[in-house]
Amino acid sequence: MSQDSLPAAQEPDLPAKSIQPGLLALFVAFARMSLAGFGGVLVFARRAIVDQHRWMTAEEFNETFALCHFLPGPNIVNLSMVFGARLRGVAGGIAAFTGLLLPPTLIMTVLAVLYAHFGELEVLRRSLAGISCAAVGLLIAVVFRMMTPLLKKPDAVGLILMLAVFAAIGVLRLPLQAVLLVAIPLSIAVTFVLRRKVAA
Repeated sequence: MSQDSLPAAQEPDLPAKSIQPGLLALFVAFARMSLAGFGGVLVFARRAIVDQHRWMTAEEFNETFALCHFLPGPNIVNLSMVFGARLRGVAGGIAAFTGLLLPPTLIMTVLAVLYAHFGELEVLRRSLAGISCAAVGLLIAVVFRMMTPLLKKPDAVGLILMLAVFAAIGVLRLPLQAVLLVAIPLSIAVTFVLRRKVAA
């Protein structure tokens, strides 16, 4: 039976589209992500890139985001540059980056002026408190979605490393930079050793 004949329900991860987006499509896609990204753009970026446009598989998105997470600067901004450059070179990175930042920058400039005049209103403070709760919920939801590929293909070593980093930063409150200096080379070394054993 060919792979094409398998029902969609049996395909755990659909491949990325073979037709790559143009510069305008990248700009528009990331502009929509940024405008929809209340509480954080990552949720909407994953949905658009993986589920809607299928430009990446879930595993590819996780790997790309992991790389961006370890680079200096905002993760989603790094993701826009890396993703756009991966598909359309430097011009693609600039298109995605501009689409991500230009619309919210214009909106936030206007909102900042309004907040300077009306920021002391109690109803506004309560609204912002409610929005922050929704933002936390969105972040938790995308974390679980990104963990799905790991759970589909159990990797005991990867899960142990993930839990160790979580415990070091979230529970023990160790400095992020110190944890990354240990976790990154350790993860690379473990992956290298395991793949050599599999190849052998």
